[in-house]
Amino acid sequence: MAQASTMTARRPRVGMFGGAFDPPHWAHRALADVALSQLGLDVLHILPTGQAWHKARVLSPAQHRVNMCQLAFGDLPNTRIDEREIHRAGPSYTADTLKELAAEYPGAELFLVLGADQLLAFKSWVRWPEVLAQATLAVANRATNIGADATLGPQQETDLSGVDLPFRRLDMPLQNISATAVRAHLGQTISRSDSLQVLVPEAVASYISLHHLYQNPS
Repeated sequence: MAQASTMTARRPRVGMFGGAFDPPHWAHRALADVALSQLGLDVLHILPTGQAWHKARVLSPAQHRVNMCQLAFGDLPNTRIDEREIHRAGPSYTADTLKELAAEYPGAELFLVLGADQLLAFKSWVRWPEVLAQATLAVANRATNIGADATLGPQQETDLSGVDLPFRRLDMPLQNISATAVRAHLGQTISRSDSLQVLVPEAVASYISLHHLYQNPS
């Protein structure tokens, strides 16, 4: 009985994993999977960005990105594709979403799931101290080169030793895939689309092909 009582008293663990997901790729899925298992999350909210204040390029239509997220993450347990940010008027800020999640899960322990590149840019975020006060940063390291010219071979990890923020490191193999690299790959030649499944889940690759996405990469 004591064990059951302890389990009942445990604070719910709720994760937030936001991004443009334009498109969602294997590194995104691996990070979601690792966060669920290593943080013991009761639920992980996957949040496609609405109006991204920090991105210069125009994102693909929100419904395409939501649909691809369903295909990329939908079979992972305790995962919820959360559309709130794409329906929110004006720019999407993580601080606002965390505040909403805190209200929806009273007393929950909140985790913000990030890649190393986002951690390095964290202090440029709008109201970042508020984000830090609301959630534990859970960070997976990434390869130093994740751009359009990244190779799939061995890579050096990003140096996080100078980060003066508290964060929890997620133990995850280095990933050097980025959405920028996927879009660049698709824009080079149609024949290269056959190898797209190396970069994104098969269902996402089929969706991209069906809807002719990313033919003009950015």
